[in-house]
Amino acid sequence: MAADAWVLATRNAGKLRELRVLLAEEGIPVVDLVEAGVPASPDEDAVECFDTFAENALAKARYFAARLPGRTVVADDSGLEVRALDGEPGVRSRRWSGGSLEGAALEAANNARLVRALAGVADRRARFVCAAAWVRAGREVVTEGDVAGRIVDAPSGGEGFGYDPHFYADELGMTLADASVAEKQRVSHRGRAFEALLRRLRLDGALAGAS
Repeated sequence: MAADAWVLATRNAGKLRELRVLLAEEGIPVVDLVEAGVPASPDEDAVECFDTFAENALAKARYFAARLPGRTVVADDSGLEVRALDGEPGVRSRRWSGGSLEGAALEAANNARLVRALAGVADRRARFVCAAAWVRAGREVVTEGDVAGRIVDAPSGGEGFGYDPHFYADELGMTLADASVAEKQRVSHRGRAFEALLRRLRLDGALAGAS
């Protein structure tokens, strides 16, 4: 494990896969929390207690940076905002269905609740939003990105994760779960948030040598 690699502050396998690809294209070495030697802690989820994606992403990055002094840490918070549901599930997207479910079971419960909530609703407009946070030696940068689309009742596609099978991305003409990782990165909320983050770091002179 390279001591100068950026630490990806997530335990979500889908996010890790996407971020590894995105940052590898920029030549930035990365490790996940396991590779960085950070054991899972029950208080990790409690860090994301704020009302905005930006606040949650920064809180997560700060939390893991404190556990990894001297390391560069990047984190994100993302979620689905549905117009007809007044922006829900929003920052509660991951735990929208509640309970103690994890992994595929949690995703299935969330998607089932989404379909039920929109039963008989004509307006299916929605967007995915992502905030990306970068923390190193007390320096912090936060950027955001989004992608517009609509919710479909029937899931489609075997790629992606979370709500992706039910989110039809207007720019792609398919659900995010039908898209390849490369196709999704091109338009996704996470791809755009991290592209904006890297632009900011380049402009600020923080990217060179930051890895």
